[in-house]
Amino acid sequence: MLNLSYEYKLKPTDKQISEIERTLVICRKVWNYALRERKDWINSRKCPINASSIALEYIVPADAPYPNYYVQAAGLTKAKELFPSLKTVNAQMLQQVLRKLETAFLDMKCKGMGFPRFKNKYRMRSFVFPQMLKNCLQ
Repeated sequence: MLNLSYEYKLKPTDKQISEIERTLVICRKVWNYALRERKDWINSRKCPINASSIALEYIVPADAPYPNYYVQAAGLTKAKELFPSLKTVNAQMLQQVLRKLETAFLDMKCKGMGFPRFKNKYRMRSFVFPQMLKNCLQ
């Protein structure tokens, strides 16, 4: 079986570059928020009850479910009402960011890789379009 792959070099306009950068900023914020939510949940369950610290206490309800992909994707739709900037980005792109975070946690558990990192503007430089719709980047 022969597989062919094609690689294309994009030459975006200034308007497209600013749109790409804005999209990257929003995707990075979603990643960092979702990672912080998971990290807080994990840290809230580490400390024994008889030795808890007031200064380092994480206030997460005991009956709160683990924030996996499905819980966070459902929370993403609720967050769009509070943060209108999330509506400006394709919903599937934001879901792919959460899928990538889920994969990072699974790799940490199964393959022994390190804990996922928070992303700054130099660490997160890509996003995924699962379906190419009309006018993805105008």
